[in-house]
Amino acid sequence: MAVTADRLRAIPLFSTLSETELEATAGHFTERDVAPGACLTVEGASGYCFFVIEHGTAEVEQDGKVVNTLGDGDFFGEMAIVSGERRSATVRAVSPLDLLVLFGTEFRLLERDLPSVAEKIVETMRRRAGAPSPQAG
Repeated sequence: MAVTADRLRAIPLFSTLSETELEATAGHFTERDVAPGACLTVEGASGYCFFVIEHGTAEVEQDGKVVNTLGDGDFFGEMAIVSGERRSATVRAVSPLDLLVLFGTEFRLLERDLPSVAEKIVETMRRRAGAPSPQAG
């Protein structure tokens, strides 16, 4: 099944996008189904993908300890495509996961072709992470 605007609309990260922006953005994502126990990111590793959990649960580990649980609508791996930072945590599927995946190359195309959309997504990521916006001062 293709990633559609309807699927993105259900994710809080994309709530500020217009219908036209949702349609254009959906084509940059792929979908991935993951089995319980699968490791999605490894702390300290390079990263090339950003993940949005459409359905399911994952645990976030730092230094071998679970520090967070992620569920429907949560996302991770954004720093790998936005700033190129290494993975800050290991993320492992607890249940079957339906993921929407944005590869770094697709994000760069989104930045080039739809810069306002890329900025809205990055700004929402910053707010959710508690980071100040570059315009905030």
